[in-house]
Parts: sequence; C-alpha cells; structure tokens
Amino acid sequence: MLDVGICGGSGYTGGELLRLLSRHPSVRVTTVTSERSAGRHVTELFPHLEGVVDLGFEPLEKEKLLEKADLFFLALPHGASQEAVQFFHVRGKMVIDLSADFRLKDPEVYREWYGVRHGCPSVLEKAVYGLPEIHRDRIKGARLIANPGCYPTGAILGLYPALREGITDVDSAVIDSKSGVSGAGRKADHAYSFCEVNDSFRAYRIATHRHTPEMEQEFSAITGKAARVNFTPHLLPVSRGILTTIHCPLKKEIPTGRVIELYRETYLYEPFIRVYGEERFPDIRNVRGTNFCDIGLKVNRRTNTLVVITAIDNLMKGASGQAVQNMNIMMGFEETAGLGLVAALP
Repeated sequence: MLDVGICGGSGYTGGELLRLLSRHPSVRVTTVTSERSAGRHVTELFPHLEGVVDLGFEPLEKEKLLEKADLFFLALPHGASQEAVQFFHVRGKMVIDLSADFRLKDPEVYREWYGVRHGCPSVLEKAVYGLPEIHRDRIKGARLIANPGCYPTGAILGLYPALREGITDVDSAVIDSKSGVSGAGRKADHAYSFCEVNDSFRAYRIATHRHTPEMEQEFSAITGKAARVNFTPHLLPVSRGILTTIHCPLKKEIPTGRVIELYRETYLYEPFIRVYGEERFPDIRNVRGTNFCDIGLKVNRRTNTLVVITAIDNLMKGASGQAVQNMNIMMGFEETAGLGLVAALP
C-alpha cells in the first residue's frame, strides 16, 4: 500500500484527489494540508466525502510530513510550490506537482510569464511533463512530475496526431477554449461570483494567458521547431469542463474519414482517449467526472481546414485525474486504477 499526502487539499483539485484516492485499491491517504483550514475536518469542506475520508487538515509543516507519506501531490498556488517540491524531492520523496512551477523547462520563460524568478532551476531540470499519451515512457520511474495545465491538455491532445503526421502547422492554428468556473480555483473573487458569471459568456486574458508558453513548449517538442500559437480562453457559466475548438489549415487535401483513422491509430491503446466517428462531436456533459479526453473532428472542404474539438473535465483529465493517472504509471499500477470509466460526482 502506497502512503500519499496531499498538500493544499482544500481547493477543488485537492477535493478531487481525495475523492479519487479514497477508492484507489493500492493507495492510502495519510495526510492532507491546508493553511486556511488547518484544524478542520475534511468533510466540513467536502461533505460528499462523509464516511469516506476520515482526516483533518493540518499545516504544511514539511519536516513532520516526511514520515507520513512516500509520494506527495502538491496542489499549491503557483510560486508557492517551488520550495515544497524541492524539499520533498531532495529527500527522496516522489512528487506530483499540480501547479505551473515545474511545467516550463526554461526558467527565463517562466519568469517572463509568471513575473517571478524560478528559485529551483536544478530541480526544474529533473521534472517530467506529465502528459501520459506523449510522455508515458519518461513518466515511468520518474521521481518528479509536472502535471499539465487544463487548457494545454485539451489543446495538445487535440493537435498531437495531426502535428506528428505533419498534415498541418501549429503556427497557423487557432485554439479557442471555453472553461467552467472551477478552473479559476476555489477562491473568493468578484469576477467569478455567481452574479458575474451566471447568464454570461466572455473571453479573458486574450493573448496573455499563462498556459500559452506551455502549449508552445510541447508543440515545439512534437514538431522539432519553435512554435507560436494563437490561444484565446473563455469563461463558461458552468461548474466544470473545457471545450476546445482548434482550426488549422491542412497542407494538402485529406478527407475527414482519413483524419479520423489517423487519430484512432495514434490513440489506439490510450485508455482515456475517445475519438468520435464522423459527424459526432464532444460535449463537456459527457466527460464530467471522468478522466476522458473526447475528440471529434471534421475537415472543412471549402477552406481545407481541419477543425478539431476536444472535451475534458478540467478537474479530472485537466488536473487531479491526470495526476492520479501519472501516479499509476510511476508506480507500475494499472493505469486506470482509481479512475474507472465513469466517476460518481457529489
């Protein structure tokens, strides 16, 4: 039985980790931290875990936590993860970090987009970007995983087969994503309050969203050349889910059916990728509470443009579900363990 700890467990991703790990056949959650909720029982914040999780929140006192777990999930704010990740990593613990602190391999790119200097460049070099469908071999046996962002997960999985086959260029792609409000985290912020979000739909952080360099890093690795993307996020008046629509001109004429075959061949053995047939397209309702990434596509023959649509649950494949998938691969567990095909939600 693997003993795991969750640092920063009072947010949405922490709650999802608790829900998933509580039913994992090979895992025992031994500690969960929260600075603001220290001393409170987990079920005070997450009543749906009543009778399932019998733990209280405790402060993030790193020395005391060392004895409690062999693997730590860190769901801390960007910037706050660096010191904790370094502390656990250099002391031989396995770490899966859900912040952005170890996703970008170039510390200068991190400083440019996040406005702070990266304080642990030597540890950053050892982090593996945890997108299993592309980096599974590197994730196996890794000691430090940088769990991908939610928007990049849907966008990268949506374009990967087409870019690998060379039928389109990422620089000409337009990536348009819509996310549920839980993507902003469980914080008090006027912009994400009910009255501001309900009956509304808006774009935000146009051309400046911090997930942009993460996409560009991975697209560059896939294509072997520097990539630049046009990415625009939008806020949906729903709790969870991300729908991403990607438009990319094709280099030559290819029928929709052949592109679907290409995607199905690429993802043939992937347990959490579902590629739809012709004239079927994803809906965030159908991935809610699951670790699936659903993909639908069509070639616009009038403009010879490939349109790819992906749907994920931002708290699952976009965060906690993918983190558990990474843990399973690291530890040699069944990759779907604790994730199932359809997850029950509170």
